[in-house]
Amino acid sequence: MDINPYLDIILRCIGVYLFMVLAIRFFGKKELSQLSTTDLVFIVLISNSVQNSMVGSNSSLPGGLVAASVLFCLNYLMKLIMYRSSSVKELIEGKPVILVYQGKIDIAHLHQESIGMDELEEAIREHGIDSYKDVKLAILEVDGNISVIADQVRNDNVKN
Repeated sequence: MDINPYLDIILRCIGVYLFMVLAIRFFGKKELSQLSTTDLVFIVLISNSVQNSMVGSNSSLPGGLVAASVLFCLNYLMKLIMYRSSSVKELIEGKPVILVYQGKIDIAHLHQESIGMDELEEAIREHGIDSYKDVKLAILEVDGNISVIADQVRNDNVKN
């Protein structure tokens, strides 16, 4: 049974897109906001390696445009679905993780997210706070950034 070459591209793109979303989700949110040179090279090589699996032997301009169109549509649909369904959004993006609460570090969460103490302390200093003991709340956000809120009471006492 011969399949329409463009339908073949559409189905291949859907498969590769879903694979890549799940692979990135599995790879970890910490990596998303902290792309290094090796990460950039990795992304370029991955895109090149999966390109052939999306278009197969069809390297024509229409084949490439169909693949790009399918990816744009899939991305739009995925964002729409995640906007309308918090459970799907949580499955794809994960949930924020509390790293520090009221000056106490959650070591289990640091290990779970593969965040070193030096990384956490750097994020705290980037927010102008000297010590984790002066942190009311530090959260690893779904985009990989660490948000830090100072303990105002503790900081006011230090200043006075």
